[in-house]
Amino acid sequence: MPDRLTSLDASFLYLEEPTTFMHVGSVMVFETPAEGFSLEELSTLVQRRIVGYPRFRQKVREVPGRLANPVWVDDEAFDLSYHVRQSALPRPGGDDQLQEFVARIQSRPLDRRRPLWEVYLIEGLELDRFAVVTKTHHALVDGVHAVDISQLVLDGEPGEPAPVTDAWRPRSEPTDLQLVGDAVVDNLLGPSQALDAVRGGANEVREVGERVLRGVGSLLSTVARGAARPAPVSPLNAEIGAARRFVMVGTDLEDHRRVRARLGQGAYAEDVSINDVVLATIAGAFRTWLLTRGEPVGPGSVVRAMVPVSIDGAGDGSGAGVGHRLTACFVDLPVGEPGASMRLHQVAFAMRQQIEGGQAVGAERLVGLAGFAPPTLHALGARLGSAMSRRLFNVVVTNVPGPQSTLYAGHAPMLSTYPVMPLARGQALAIGLTSYDGGVYYGLNADRNAMPDVEVLGQSIVDSLAELSQKREGAG
Repeated sequence: MPDRLTSLDASFLYLEEPTTFMHVGSVMVFETPAEGFSLEELSTLVQRRIVGYPRFRQKVREVPGRLANPVWVDDEAFDLSYHVRQSALPRPGGDDQLQEFVARIQSRPLDRRRPLWEVYLIEGLELDRFAVVTKTHHALVDGVHAVDISQLVLDGEPGEPAPVTDAWRPRSEPTDLQLVGDAVVDNLLGPSQALDAVRGGANEVREVGERVLRGVGSLLSTVARGAARPAPVSPLNAEIGAARRFVMVGTDLEDHRRVRARLGQGAYAEDVSINDVVLATIAGAFRTWLLTRGEPVGPGSVVRAMVPVSIDGAGDGSGAGVGHRLTACFVDLPVGEPGASMRLHQVAFAMRQQIEGGQAVGAERLVGLAGFAPPTLHALGARLGSAMSRRLFNVVVTNVPGPQSTLYAGHAPMLSTYPVMPLARGQALAIGLTSYDGGVYYGLNADRNAMPDVEVLGQSIVDSLAELSQKREGAG
C-alpha cells in the first residue's frame, strides 16, 4: 500500500503560497570546541541519525488529477550534500548578521522535488561560536515517522555518534499509472472518500464547500464562546510578501520563575504557570510596541493570540502523534492594562477558563476544515481556513519546553536555540519560544515590509519581563 500523506499533513502543502512557506526552522548557537567543528562532522551526525528515520530520504509525489492525497516515495537520487550546507557570516559576525541570514534563507521555499529539509552550518560567528540553522516542512514532521531535523543533530552527551549499519535501499519510484491505480484502490476501501472523488462538477464544489463552511462556522462558534468579539483590527494582520525579518531574544528562565513566585498569589496561585508569565510578558511587549507606533491603546485594547497547548496526561512523552495532542487556546492579551501584575492575572484566568471550560479547539480541527474532501477541494478548505485566520486571531505564540541540561552537536555544547515559525496568510508575525538549559529563547519571524520595527518588539520583550520581575507583590 502507498505511504500516503494524511489530510492533516497534506493541508500544510496546500496552504503554501508564494508568500507563505509552511516550513518550521530553528537557530542553534554553539560554542566552538577546541578541536573545531566542520561541515564533515555535521554531515556525519546527520547521516548517522537519519538512518532510523526513512522519511528524511523520501520526497512527495502528487497523484495525477489529485485523485487522492500525495504519497511519500524514496528519493532514488538522495544526495546528503544537497541538504547539509555551509555558509559564513560577514564580519563582525554578530547576532544581527546571523538574524539577517536566517531571515533570507527562511524566505526561500524547500524544493519539492527532494526531501523536504535543509541544514546549514554557519561559521564566522563572533565570540568563538558557530550556528546550525534548520528548515523542515510541516508535512514531514508528524511526530511518528519523522521529527524536526534539529532534534537529530543533538545529543545529551558530547562525542560522535556510534557508526551504524545503513541498510536503506531506495525503492523504485512508482509511475503515474501506479499512483492512479493505488488512489482508486484506496478510494474503494474508503467509500466516503470515493464518493468525494467521483462526485462531479458544480455539485462537488457546492457540497464540499458547504461542509467547509459548516466547519468554519463551528470553529467560529467555539472561538466566540471564549472571546466576546472578533479579533481586533491590528497592524499584526496585513498583506504579506515573501521576505522576512527575524529577531532572536534570549532571557533567563529564573526570571520567569521569579515572576511566577512573586505575582502568582491568591486563590488560584497554583494555576499560574510559566506559560502564563510568557504570555503576560508578550502582552506587555505588544503594549510598548503599539505605543511606539502611535497606535491607539485604550483600557479595553487586546491582541488575540492563538496559543497551542499540550493536553495534560496525553501520550507517552515519546512525541508520537503530537499533532493530535495539541489544543488551541484563543487568548485576548490585555495590552490596554497598564499594570504588569494585573496583566499576568488576567492572562492566567483566561487560559484556565479556556482549558477547563472546554473552549479550546483541537489542532486537527483547525487544519482539517475540509474533512475528507479530494485534495483539490481540501486545498480550497485549507486556504479558506488561512484566510479566516485574521478574523480569528492576530498572532500565533508557540511555547515548547526544552531540556534543562546542556545538549551537544558532537563535542560542541549548544548555548541557545531559537524557533522559527512560519507565517500564514494575513499574519505579519509569528512568535516561537523554547526553554533550554536555564534560558527562555524567543524567535520572532516577521514580514519584512509589515514589521520593519520587529527589533523594537524584541527589546520590548526584555523590558516587559524586567517590569514584571521588578514589581512588588500586589503592585500594579
